[in-house]
Amino acid sequence: MSQPISVLVYPVEDLETSTAIFTALLGTEPYASAPYYVGFRVGDLEVGLDPNGHRQGQAGPVAYALVDDITAGLAALGQAGAQTVQEPHDVGGGTLVATLKDPAGNVIGLRQNP
Repeated sequence: MSQPISVLVYPVEDLETSTAIFTALLGTEPYASAPYYVGFRVGDLEVGLDPNGHRQGQAGPVAYALVDDITAGLAALGQAGAQTVQEPHDVGGGTLVATLKDPAGNVIGLRQNP
């Protein structure tokens, strides 16, 4: 259904401080920096900081699997027992994301690139 996990997004409350911490931790400057998202590239993994994540009920980081068809991915995970939390929506440039929860409450993310 998907490629390996491609994005790991951390919900943060203080974007400026978190950006400084992750810059030091990852040893690289962000490639994207906006009031709604800061993104770092580390090899094949993108590490993102989301200042709105806590308002969406996220308690920890969310790993996003890259999928070719986000609707089909939601359906397959739903049939396997996951519950949709956030329907697919465009986060910019045609990139779609959606989230689900497994029965233990763990958040699973799907991402479809344009």
